[in-house]
Amino acid sequence: MYRILVGQAMQRSVVSTARVQLHTSAVCLAQRKKVKESKSAVRDERKRAKDAARLYAVLGIPRGGQDKWPKCDLAKAVITQDRLHSEDAHESLAFPEGAVNVPSTLNYGISGDRKKMLFEVLPVLSAERGRVHFNADTVRETEEAMKHEVEKANMFAKLVSLRNANAKGIAYENRRRCIELFSTPETANDTGRPEVQAAILTLTIRNLWEHLLKFRMDIDNRRALRRMVHQRAKILKYLKRKDLDRYEAILPRLGLEPGSVEGELVV
Repeated sequence: MYRILVGQAMQRSVVSTARVQLHTSAVCLAQRKKVKESKSAVRDERKRAKDAARLYAVLGIPRGGQDKWPKCDLAKAVITQDRLHSEDAHESLAFPEGAVNVPSTLNYGISGDRKKMLFEVLPVLSAERGRVHFNADTVRETEEAMKHEVEKANMFAKLVSLRNANAKGIAYENRRRCIELFSTPETANDTGRPEVQAAILTLTIRNLWEHLLKFRMDIDNRRALRRMVHQRAKILKYLKRKDLDRYEAILPRLGLEPGSVEGELVV
């Protein structure tokens, strides 16, 4: 009888001990999970803060603020692939023998007087080339030559269209537009002007940022991005010391805020 009672008591103690151990293990696991989740939340918050600081320094977007880039002068002036293929504007130059359709954006910096020379003056001069004496066949030959020159001008217009340009061609056109937009009428094409240099750097920084979003392991370009951000800040700080009015006027045109230039920049 004594042995039976002792055996039952030992079984009860074993069961109770197992229950206590099981209960303790569940509590410990829950506590560990809670601590792990809290640490993960802290890491995520730090990452969001770091990304916000990086966006502020690189793109000029304040945390929780509005991006000023789409409405700034630089964004309206530059050409992108999406903008090229969405716009289909062209200028039609009428001649008696036909019309020449000239795209609104041309490659190789063709604009203004060069554009007029290539598509208005050159076809007429080429059609009249070598015709010194006037006779009955001169008018007919000139008309035929002019039709041929109009066809050549249309083919040439398609060839020099910016739609057929590569990335270097688009970058060259954007650089030319930056220089033209941020130069003064007195000093046209002034590449040494601080506003021009800051505009070119801002455009390059944004293009490089889009590249790094696709290729995050590109360490060399990440280092180049960091260098260009600090170089832009250095140029704008120099402009602030030199002329405060020009400094305050250029920031909205570039879509930037003072905090993305001054102070410590986290890139």
